[in-house]
Amino acid sequence: MTEPKQLTEAEWRARLSPEQFHILREKGTERAYTGQYDKHYDAGEYYCAGCGQKLFESDAKYNSGCGWPAFTRPAEGDAVAEHRDVSFGMIRTEVTCSACDGHLGHVFPDGPPDQGGLRYCINSAAIEFVPEDN
Repeated sequence: MTEPKQLTEAEWRARLSPEQFHILREKGTERAYTGQYDKHYDAGEYYCAGCGQKLFESDAKYNSGCGWPAFTRPAEGDAVAEHRDVSFGMIRTEVTCSACDGHLGHVFPDGPPDQGGLRYCINSAAIEFVPEDN
């Protein structure tokens, strides 16, 4: 199988839904409060919808009220990469999958202070949930 970072645009389009392609490959976003994981709190893990890398765990998910799934930390130290984003006249920190460079969302310094103070604001279409085995 071709490594995800080496896929062509046509291969990404074949692998992803139109919404996933727009978000992961074109740095788009879904409308607030419309994503399937915004109010989702089941136990399990969240994986990159582009390449399948584990990104977040359910114990780090919380209700921030922002309209997108919010996490206090990535699943592993190098699961996500962070980049300066100056688009749309703002200065933000973009979050991408470290394995395939897919755009996931942004991280902000307004998360729960007792859990590190970060809010990873992630598009539902960029992630896939796998429930915890019971």
